[in-house]
Amino acid sequence: VQLVESGGGLVQAGESLRLSCAASGRTFSSYQMTWFRQEPGKEREFVAGINWNGRNPYYADSVKGRFTISRDVAKNMLYLQMNNLRPGDTAVYYCVAIDTIRSDNQYWGRGTQVTVSS
Repeated sequence: VQLVESGGGLVQAGESLRLSCAASGRTFSSYQMTWFRQEPGKEREFVAGINWNGRNPYYADSVKGRFTISRDVAKNMLYLQMNNLRPGDTAVYYCVAIDTIRSDNQYWGRGTQVTVSS
């Protein structure tokens, strides 16, 4: 099973980035697909999630109205559109698949770095 993130980079405050996550090795139709992030020296935090059919997205308060999560179930792809980025969004972003039946059954990607300069 592999989750591979891409799309990170260095941008200025107010700009946008779109992260992608390619999932392979199994069907993730029964998994919640989520994005987490981790800043240096801090714990990983939840960013956004979406259920197996690509509906009912949910977000951390810190990104509501700026980030949009989506998934293409047929292609096993997950996306995170990030608009109006802020320096506080600087972090490594991880794609995470969480089993809806057993939440301790998770798959994590290696992450992609997002850096927002002021």
